[in-house]
Amino acid sequence: MIFKVIGDIHPGTHFLGYVKYYPDARGDRMLFGQTYRQNSVVSKAFGILADRPECYIYSPAVGCVITGVPREDIVTHYSCRQTLAALHQAPGLLDPTAVSEDLLAIINWIVAAGAADVIGVTGSFLVGACNARSDIDLVCYGPRGYEAAQALFAERALIRPYEGETLTRLYVRRARYMVGGSFDALMRQEARKLQGLTTGAGAHGALSSYGLCGTWAGR
Repeated sequence: MIFKVIGDIHPGTHFLGYVKYYPDARGDRMLFGQTYRQNSVVSKAFGILADRPECYIYSPAVGCVITGVPREDIVTHYSCRQTLAALHQAPGLLDPTAVSEDLLAIINWIVAAGAADVIGVTGSFLVGACNARSDIDLVCYGPRGYEAAQALFAERALIRPYEGETLTRLYVRRARYMVGGSFDALMRQEARKLQGLTTGAGAHGALSSYGLCGTWAGR
């Protein structure tokens, strides 16, 4: 299984995270020669790991029981910044899809801006589970990374903000994981995030920030 790391403070025995991709015949992603399913709900990881009690751990930093990977069980660590550099150097690693072309254009902008050391590629493109319907997920590190990310998401030739009719699309996207909440309240919350639609494929593009909020990391 592939876990998505949560936060930047981890106990000595585990790395905190939730199951992002797991083997399932109903999935639509291919990894390690078999079919995988994507998970986007943090709490669902508890069910996926029901037979792996060693993956449940209390985190004082988070303040509750959360899932994680025992350190001795880790096989591979995927580096967001190394992945960005690898895709820039060898764009042929990506399938020829419209969303891949948008990602490469964004990567070229990041490299030209001298920000390849403070922005990385995460999500499905990080682990090779991408397809034509994938989002483009980025991560930034530190104040300089956040400043570069702000400039990137202001570049209208690459990413268009959610506005007008596309706001409804964003609401539907978020409402799948919410209980209650009005359209206006959600839009006020979403306006604080760096996100938008790529100009070519119209793929959702979003950014997570690390190293800006002490012990907490999130969008």
